[in-house]
Amino acid sequence: QVQLVESGGGSVQPGESLKLSCSVSGFPSDYYAIGWFRQAPGTGRQGIGCASRNDGNIEYATSIKGRITISRDNANHTVYLQMNNLKPEDTAVYYCAARHIHFCSEYHFHYDYWGQGTQVTVSS
Repeated sequence: QVQLVESGGGSVQPGESLKLSCSVSGFPSDYYAIGWFRQAPGTGRQGIGCASRNDGNIEYATSIKGRITISRDNANHTVYLQMNNLKPEDTAVYYCAARHIHFCSEYHFHYDYWGQGTQVTVSS
């Protein structure tokens, strides 16, 4: 059974940083892609980046691009999302998601499994 468990969200002030973790279990191999998404109230789920063996680490063209770093620890089956210089508009629930093939996609409907989401709030 595939499971994704996120951690690391919280409340920060503008300009601060957070590092989210996504721990993955249940895949029979490392041939999967992990996407990071976020969803603010009243909006759809937006893909912000992805990590896979085929594509490496990708940032999608969003307002947070250039302020994030995605990394993958294959030995520990964990993918990280480092977010820097956070802004109030980054406030959202952040999700990681997995798909069974090792190609990235920025579209949420391409993913098979989802974590529970972690709240990130940026406010002064």
